[in-house]
Amino acid sequence: MTLIYCYDAYCGWCYGFSPVMKKIAAEYAGKLDIEVLSGGMMTGENAMPIEKIGPYIQNAYTRVEELTGIKFGEDFLWHVFHPGQSDWVMNSEKPAIALCIAKELFPERQLDFATDLQLALNAEGRDLDDDEAYRHLLEKYSIDPDSFYLKLKSGEYRDQAYYEFSLCRQLQVTGFPSVFIQTADLRFVMVARGYTDYETLKLRIENVLPETGS
Repeated sequence: MTLIYCYDAYCGWCYGFSPVMKKIAAEYAGKLDIEVLSGGMMTGENAMPIEKIGPYIQNAYTRVEELTGIKFGEDFLWHVFHPGQSDWVMNSEKPAIALCIAKELFPERQLDFATDLQLALNAEGRDLDDDEAYRHLLEKYSIDPDSFYLKLKSGEYRDQAYYEFSLCRQLQVTGFPSVFIQTADLRFVMVARGYTDYETLKLRIENVLPETGS
């Protein structure tokens, strides 16, 4: 069976949820496969400069910190509170493509890579729309830079990212994070919509597993 995690690199609640997902993945290692799908939250008309979305984040990030215990970094918050001086454009496409590349190379580490993308943005203040934002991850994961950047600009991997966006729509995901269990008989059981704490998510997963005979 597979646990499907629908997330977006620009979703602050997903950032707060990442420690929960890491703990769940460790708890169910060997029992559940983990599949991370990028949702494309900020693509097309929804991609926008931080100048437009900064005021919303100013009001929202403290709620994420209070509920989840996670902290946003000073460099990220500088862009949030000085949106008129920032050239950031919040666009989910490039980090989604990067995740597709990583999943092809090491599918067993896809959750780690997705988590690191969010750390790069929210903790370290890296611009995920800038190619250079990924270079430290290439070193960490021993990915060849020339190959990575070639794939990052290729239509093939862009298509893969947009296919993931379409899968999230097919699952009727309307908000992030969302988590599903894909059962052996190909049913999709939602176990989280929006931020969910570890104990609640674990209980919901356990309620699904007996139904499937696992």
